[in-house]
Formats: sequence, C-alpha cells, structure tokens
Amino acid sequence: MAKPLTLSQSQPQTLQWRAYLEMTKPKVVALMLLTVLVGMCLAVPGAVPVIPMIAGLVGIGMMAGAAAAYNHMIDRRIDGLMARTYNRPLPKGRVSIYRALTFATSMAVLGFILLYAVVNPLTAWLTFASLIGYAVIYTAYLKRATPQNIVVGGLAGAMPPLLGWTSITGEFHGHALLLVIIIFAWTPPHFWALAIHRKAEYAKVDVPMLPVTHGVEFTKTCILLYTVLLAVACLYPVLVGMCGPIYLIGSTLLSCGFIYKAWQLKFRDRPGLAMDVFKFSIYHLMILFLVLLVDHYLWT
Repeated sequence: MAKPLTLSQSQPQTLQWRAYLEMTKPKVVALMLLTVLVGMCLAVPGAVPVIPMIAGLVGIGMMAGAAAAYNHMIDRRIDGLMARTYNRPLPKGRVSIYRALTFATSMAVLGFILLYAVVNPLTAWLTFASLIGYAVIYTAYLKRATPQNIVVGGLAGAMPPLLGWTSITGEFHGHALLLVIIIFAWTPPHFWALAIHRKAEYAKVDVPMLPVTHGVEFTKTCILLYTVLLAVACLYPVLVGMCGPIYLIGSTLLSCGFIYKAWQLKFRDRPGLAMDVFKFSIYHLMILFLVLLVDHYLWT
C-alpha cells in the first residue's frame, strides 16, 4: 500500500505553478496590459470590438510573459547574486533551465499564433519584435554593454500602446506613436531610481548601470532632466488634439509631482527616497493612462 504524501513532499508540486507565474513578472505585465488596453480604446471613437480586444490582450500578455521568462533565464547567474532577485525560481532551482525554456517558448509561440490568426499579422510581428528587443537585445547584450542600456532598450518596453492600437486598426497611426514616446521618456527616470537604490548590487555583478559608471549625483541629474522631458512628452496628445482638458489637467499634475520627487532626490535626498521615486513612477504611469481613458470617453 502506497504511503500518503507528506506536506514536504506535496508542497513543491502544489506551489510549482507559482514559480512559473513569477517568471512571467505578472505585475509588470499587468501594467503593460493597461497601456495596451488604453491604446485599443483610443484607436476607435466608440466601443472596442470584443474579439480583437480579448485576443489582443491575451496574445500580447502571453508574449510579454514569455519575454519576462527569457529574461529570468538569461539573468539567472546575476539574479542569484543580487538581494532583490536571489529568490527567483531559477537561482533557487525551483524550475530547471529546460522547463523554463519550454515554458517561455510555448507561451511565445501560442501568443504569436493567437495574434496572427485572430488579431492581425502586423500586431503579431510587432509583438515578436518587442520580445526580441527586450529578451535578446536588451537583456542579453545592452544591459551588460552600456550605461545607456535602459534608454536604448526602453523602446521595446514602450511599444504596448502601439500594439493595442494596431490590434484594433491593423495599421500605424501617429497618435499611437505619441503614447510610445511617453513611455520611452518615462522609462529611464523610472529605472534609474531603482538603480540608485540597488547600486551596490549592480556593481557587484558588473552590470554597468548609470549610477555605477557615472555616479549617483550624475544619475540624479539625469532623472530630473528626464522628468522634465517626460512632462513635455505628456503634452503632445493635447497639442495634436488627441486629448482634452481632463487629460491636460491630470497629466500636468502628475508631471509636476514627478518633477518634484526628482528635485527632492537631487537636492533633498534622504534614505529610501530613490525607492520612493521608483514607486511613484509606477503610479504615475498607471494613473496617466487611466486619465487618458477617462478623457477619451468623457471629452473627445
């Protein structure tokens, strides 16, 4: 007669799905999908077609999760040496390299097929290009090659609103590119704040983040300048008539808040402020795109 599984024996199987979910970086993907949804909604004046909307969100989400899983695989060595990431599934051995590769590739292939067959080929190929940009060009090369890694590689992470737009329309539009520019300008100050907080860890693993190569003060200056650049980028949708006063007021308040936090970091720094700026930047982007959505349906 077989013995019943003990808690220690059954727990790994029970919690295995959590390790795979963690590799997809669900919080990052959720924020990304919000920008995808806003891109979809802004692409049409009325209701968004249900089938391309659902298929687009699922397909783009699958491929984004696959890109995150590839990131986990490529960075598994340095992840194991950093306090922020040492407990990830691959460094801890909760998921093998083979299983992680199979999982990521399966998601990428299924997501691409869904987008190509149900949404449109343009969105499928653009999402694939974003996956390659993040998982290969940024993670495998730029991250270790230049302190401007997040600036150059940030383009892949700025694509989601365009992907949402093309999911519904099947074509490029200048308005969608303005949303890409906003996220492109937002990414460096967002990530450099985290890099300041984790400077010692990046130095330990020889990753040339800007605070490591050029110093914390220089990075603080760059963050402040980029928040000003971001504030200008956030005005573009108003200047072209894409958005109305609701967005103008909301984006201006958010921009002022981000600039103020960056000014504090530069001239009134205190322990933990860099991480506060990083967290604020996440709420900034989330609320900004929600305001875009509200403005679209209540004003334009």
